[in-house]
Amino acid sequence: MSDLLWQKPGVAVDARIQSFLAGDDVLLDREFFACDIAASRVHAQGLRRIGMLSGDELSALERELDALAEDFRSGAFVLDERYEDGHSAIEARLVERLGEAGKKLHAGRSRNDQVLVATRLWLKEKIQRVAMLAREVATVALDRAEAEATLPMPGYTHLQRAVVSSAGMWWAGWAEAFIDDARRAIDTRNLIDANPLGTAAGYGVNLPLDREFTTEALGFARMQVSPACAQLSRGKFELAALEALGSAMLDLRRLAWDLSLFASAEFGFIALPAKYTTGSSIMPNKRNPDVIELMRATYASVAAAKAEIEQLLSLPSGYHRDLQVSKGALFHGFGKGLAALALLPDLLRKLDWKPEAMRNALEPSMYAADLAVDLAKQGVPFRDAYKQAADPARWSEGDPRASLAARVSPGAAGDLRLGELRRRLEAIAR
Repeated sequence: MSDLLWQKPGVAVDARIQSFLAGDDVLLDREFFACDIAASRVHAQGLRRIGMLSGDELSALERELDALAEDFRSGAFVLDERYEDGHSAIEARLVERLGEAGKKLHAGRSRNDQVLVATRLWLKEKIQRVAMLAREVATVALDRAEAEATLPMPGYTHLQRAVVSSAGMWWAGWAEAFIDDARRAIDTRNLIDANPLGTAAGYGVNLPLDREFTTEALGFARMQVSPACAQLSRGKFELAALEALGSAMLDLRRLAWDLSLFASAEFGFIALPAKYTTGSSIMPNKRNPDVIELMRATYASVAAAKAEIEQLLSLPSGYHRDLQVSKGALFHGFGKGLAALALLPDLLRKLDWKPEAMRNALEPSMYAADLAVDLAKQGVPFRDAYKQAADPARWSEGDPRASLAARVSPGAAGDLRLGELRRRLEAIAR
C-alpha cells in the first residue's frame, strides 16, 4: 500500500486494523473513480484561480488526470490493494508523475470532501438513468394502451375475478405509475444537484476557494453553501435517491407479479419471448420465467440499501467514518436496481397477449357490477340494486366490449384519457 497521508511518525500501521478501516473502499471506488478524477480536475482549476497552483502546474495536473482517466477506462491502470482508496490512488499517481506539483492537489480538500463530491456526481448520473428508464417504460405502456385499448381481459380484486377489464386499462395503469416514477426521479435529482466541493471535512478551509466556479464547472445547479449542511446531507441525499429508485422498483415488482401469474398455465394470458425464460435443470418439459422472477426479487436489494444507509444516519452532526459504509449500499442498490429496470422496456414491447384465453376467463358473475349500476341509473336505490345484482339468477353472459364502452368514468375503459397521460409524459421529457 502506498504511504498514508495521515500516518504519524513512530506509529506503526497494524495491517489487520488498516484492512478493517479500508474495508471494500478500493473495490467500491472503482465505481466512483471517474467522477473523483473529474472533480479533482476542477479542484485543480479552482486552486489555480486563487494562486495555489501555477499555470504550468495546472496544465501538468490536467494532462496527467486525463491520462489517468484514459488508463482507467482502458484497463492500463487498475485500482487495487496497492492503494488505500481511490483518492490516495489519484494522488499517488500524480506524485509519481509530477513530483511536487502532484503533492499540491490535496490543498483545501479532505478525503471526505472527495468521496462526497464523487458520489454526488455519480448519483446524479444514476438518478437521471432511473428517470430515463421510467419514461421509456411509460412510453411503451402508453403505446400499447392505445393499440390494445378494447382488448378484453379479466379484472381482479383480492386475486379473485371481479369485473371485465381491458389490456388498455392494464397498460394505462403502468403508464401513469412510471410517469410518476420518472417525475419523482427528476425531482430527486433536483434535490441532490448541489455542489459540496470545497466544504472539506465540514468546516471549510483557510482559503478563498472559488466555489461558484467549481459549481458551474462540475455542472451542479447550485452550491451547497454550508459545510455543516454538506455533512448533514451525506446519507440523506443518498437515501432520497434510493427512495426514488425504490419507487420505480416497487412498480416493477408488482408488474412482474402480474406477468408471473399471467404466464402461468392456470392463467395462460401471455406468451413471453423465449430469451426471457430458462430451461429447468431437472424437468425437461419446463420453461421458467426466471427473468421476471428475478426482477420481482430485485427490490429487496434496493430496500436493503435503504435500510443500511438509514441506520448509518443515527449520528450527531459532523463527519463520521461510519458514513464510509454508505458507498457499498449505493453501489449494490443502484447496481441491482438499474440492471433489472433496464430489461423492462424491451420485455414489455415483446410480450404477446393470448386473447382467447383472456376471453374464456370472463364469466357471467363479472357483469354483476354493470347490472347494479344499470339498475341504479333506472332509479333503483343503489343498495337495492346491489342486492338484486348479487342474485346469480340475474347473471348472464355479457358483451365484454359493451361493458368496457359503458365504463365512462374518467380513466376507466370507456374514457382512458391516454392523451392526458401522453401530455404529462411529454412535459417530463422536455
